[in-house]
Amino acid sequence: MPSMTRRTTQVVSTAITIVLLVAVWWLQSRGSDDAPDRAVGEATPSVTASQSGEEAPRTDEAGIPYVDLGDLPPEAAETVALIDAGGPFPYPGKDGSTFGNFEGLLPDRPRGYYAEYTVETPGLEHRGARRIIAGDGGELYWTEDHYESFERIRRVAP
Repeated sequence: MPSMTRRTTQVVSTAITIVLLVAVWWLQSRGSDDAPDRAVGEATPSVTASQSGEEAPRTDEAGIPYVDLGDLPPEAAETVALIDAGGPFPYPGKDGSTFGNFEGLLPDRPRGYYAEYTVETPGLEHRGARRIIAGDGGELYWTEDHYESFERIRRVAP
């Protein structure tokens, strides 16, 4: 068998290195792409445990506690109705803007997945601390302490 020139050896080893790097990248990207996609399409529960005969989970798959929409202040239900209707919102330019999840308390999703909406606080002349965060998958989160804690809103069917 003839021996390879130095140039041929370099070309072959570069090609092998590139193939190995692409293979490693492909294997790693397969695992990280699967997990978020499964959660993105999950719908927000619309039936309580008492209606279905089963006990409702206390937390979602990310460990965030559930709260029934009816247990929140009435202004939260008003904001949810505005979200469902597409507005109009009391703070244009703020409501519907991207929520960055910089605190890392909500499930990790791509930038732009979450939007934030103001929940009015009676007696305040500014936006206050209460918000609802909406995910592209239909999930809603409540915070009354300006992103220091969250509860996932469970809608109860009428």
